[in-house]
Amino acid sequence: MQELLLHCRPGFEGEAAAEMQELANEQGIAGYPVTRDGSALVRFVCPETGDAEQLMRAIDFQQLIFVRQWALGSWVDLDPEDRVSPIITACAQGPIASLIWLETADTNDGKALAALTKKLKGPLERALTKTRFVRPNKTELPRLHLCFESGQKVFVGWSWADNGAPWPMGIPRLRVPKEAPSRSTLKLEEAWHHFIPRDDWDVRLKAGMTAVDLGAAPGGWTWQLVNRLMKVIAVDNGPMDRRLMDSGQVEHVQADGYMYKPKRTVDWMVCDIVDKPARSSALAAKWITQKLCRELIINFKLPMKQRYPEVVQCLAHIQDALEAAGIRAEVACKQLYTDREEVTCHIRVLR
Repeated sequence: MQELLLHCRPGFEGEAAAEMQELANEQGIAGYPVTRDGSALVRFVCPETGDAEQLMRAIDFQQLIFVRQWALGSWVDLDPEDRVSPIITACAQGPIASLIWLETADTNDGKALAALTKKLKGPLERALTKTRFVRPNKTELPRLHLCFESGQKVFVGWSWADNGAPWPMGIPRLRVPKEAPSRSTLKLEEAWHHFIPRDDWDVRLKAGMTAVDLGAAPGGWTWQLVNRLMKVIAVDNGPMDRRLMDSGQVEHVQADGYMYKPKRTVDWMVCDIVDKPARSSALAAKWITQKLCRELIINFKLPMKQRYPEVVQCLAHIQDALEAAGIRAEVACKQLYTDREEVTCHIRVLR
């Protein structure tokens, strides 16, 4: 197993590759990325035996920005007459797993393989359970990833539940609530799923908290906050959804989101304003260092070129501002499934 397979958003293969190369260099591990534009996959090959696993264990998955999901393994050629047997043989070379995820690239070609993966799911589960290569009751064991490139080729790999995305391909299955005024509501919900452990939701997203939504109209993100029974200050010169205003939980302030400041520290600030990433990161740094909020989620809209260096620069600016102010905080960033030409940044003040 000399290779890591990385899932990413189509068109961001270069960013995922650059990110992994930088982390491998930091660990002193030799490796190189193999990319194909628009494929939504990156191969990161480590020539020395054991280096790919060492690299995977050395990296905290939560620190990866452009990688949605990953697995450690190798490619296997398949016989169209018997696709199950070569996979069973490959699984004998790896660890025992707790479950199987049948995956493809997040592309049109990948989606075209849905019928094949659906057809293979039952036979593979039965065969792998019978051979004891998969033991469903052992939840502490790794997860088995079977990522099909075609009907003739599959990546057989593994990841560990405590160091990877909790969904196949890193894609959460979220539905737009009928009551939400826009599809953008899913961005905030997915951000919560990614950045906040589910067991912490009742503490960090609890009823009665106060939140500020900058650039709120028509209210997609505000809806999520209201749904958590928070009091929301929605800042936008545009109109808000009437049903949200009728909830009695929303105060609409018609003002420039970059100029607004709350009268006292709030629990949350969220922002999905379209602007240059440097300006958005400066806004995030201001809200934390001036103690305007305790926790925030903000989107950085990315330029057409130099996207990874731009994100690194924005995060460095935030870290510099926090250090200068003497504030301890968690800073994380991710290109979520619902993000397009953007990434989502999360900051939480540590007490």
